Amino acid sequence: MEDRGDHGYPPPGRMPRPVSDPIAWADFERVELRVGTIIAVDDFPEARKPAWKLTVDFGDLGTRRSSAQITALYTREALIGRQVLAVLNFPAKQIGPFRSEVLVTGFAREDGAIVLAQPERSVPNGARLA
Repeated sequence: MEDRGDHGYPPPGRMPRPVSDPIAWADFERVELRVGTIIAVDDFPEARKPAWKLTVDFGDLGTRRSSAQITALYTREALIGRQVLAVLNFPAKQIGPFRSEVLVTGFAREDGAIVLAQPERSVPNGARLA
């Protein structure tokens, strides 16, 4: 791991590389990133890449469905009851015979497996990322 100095900052003279083009705060506020609890996990044999069909409870916002390529790290049993972070205001996407209504978020490891983004502690379903 690179020496980043005393407080996690790059050593003097080394600037962090830009991640992408900056966005305005208003752009970020438009993204509906909310927490929900997975209440059902179904097989998705028609998917081109291994995936689960998830049903996620977003509290007062209702339940939504999502296709998630997370079978490498998560069994059906490990997913039920787990809170996840999802984007609710993307347009629905047709994936084969399945209509995915939300994007469940995660982080790609070097091997391509996806690690789910989730709150550190339980929060109410539907809570928005602040």
